[in-house]
Amino acid sequence: MAEFILETKNLGISFGGLKAAQDVNIRIKKNQIYGLIGPNGAGKTTIFNLLTGVYKPTTGTFYLDGEELCGLGQEKINHKGIARTFQNIRLFNNMTVIRNVMVALHNQPEYKCSALQSIFRLPRHFKTEKAMQEKAKELLRIFDLEEEQGNLACNLPYGKQRKLEIARALATNPKLLLLDEPAAGMNPHETEDLVKTILFIRDHFDMTILLIEHDMKFVAGLCDQLTVLNFGTVLAEGDTKTALNDPEVIKAYIGG
Repeated sequence: MAEFILETKNLGISFGGLKAAQDVNIRIKKNQIYGLIGPNGAGKTTIFNLLTGVYKPTTGTFYLDGEELCGLGQEKINHKGIARTFQNIRLFNNMTVIRNVMVALHNQPEYKCSALQSIFRLPRHFKTEKAMQEKAKELLRIFDLEEEQGNLACNLPYGKQRKLEIARALATNPKLLLLDEPAAGMNPHETEDLVKTILFIRDHFDMTILLIEHDMKFVAGLCDQLTVLNFGTVLAEGDTKTALNDPEVIKAYIGG
């Protein structure tokens, strides 16, 4: 096993003449909760898009558990073990809660079923469907969503929609979970509950987590280490307390 679950080397991308990210080097150890922070427009979501295959890097590369994934498409990167949530929640709103999770389980080999087996409703189809339902219920139970399983995703309150999106990401069985502003729009009670949920995910699923967040209290209480971006470049990195107290980081957030 590689020393780092995620390692980026001089990762960057340009759009025309604009360098949205350049020379970003991040190294995350297994089971860390790692923060990627910075002012609006710093390039944080751009990095997530590079790591998940939405964008192809124009410079540098990245590795997951020692395997280079640079240049692969979104589906292949997900199969390799990177899953994400989004700043703006992206659920299948007109599907039930349990179906949202079951869709993600199709990514796993044990739940594969041929088209013919499904079309002709052969025993393998029903066996697979039942196994997926049980696994989805298990995930929903962890997030206290089991009683919501038959409801449409769009009818869930905001905090539960966030939990459902995380449960769906975990259904793809990732090694690395990327959370894009998971606490955005949450009230203090929901945020406190989310902290407990993320810590539980790290411990229960033996998970490594990379998150983007603007709530510095949330970041300070949760992240082991940080990388701070500003204008697409690394401004500071290291343990959370040191990075947050860096004069250049404070200046970037509150202005000169």
